[in-house]
Amino acid sequence: MGEFVRDLLPEPVSYYESAGLAFQQRGKWRTTRCEFHGGSDSMRINTETGAFICMAGCGARGGDVLAYQMAKHGLPFVDAAKALGAYRDDGKPHRGPARPTPIPARDLLQSAAGELMLCAMVLSDALAGKFSDDDYDRYRDAAGRVIYIAGVANA
Repeated sequence: MGEFVRDLLPEPVSYYESAGLAFQQRGKWRTTRCEFHGGSDSMRINTETGAFICMAGCGARGGDVLAYQMAKHGLPFVDAAKALGAYRDDGKPHRGPARPTPIPARDLLQSAAGELMLCAMVLSDALAGKFSDDDYDRYRDAAGRVIYIAGVANA
């Protein structure tokens, strides 16, 4: 599996000019024609980030040259990144850290409620004088899971 490298994206001004767009003025945001609907002087492009937006309301917009490449040529992310030279593909499986799948807040709350109920039951047994080593282990494990859930929720 390959790897996207943002630093390898082309510099915005040269990318857009090589795509045939001519800028009307100088500055951070420059005006050019919108290739998405054919409107003249309606596309604004940020020369620092590559972000673009059509001011005529055709809906064309994106955050960088990669987004423009995807939208203009109908390419998926990886193909657009490869076309721009910002994708390294050495044929080896990706070894980088995996992005964790987000857990919905409702699921986190339900898990925490179950663990806290277990803690309450163990504490109730302890107050009644029925506290064993197994109860202590269950309580410690449940408390650890609640702490873990709190950490996930704050991440």
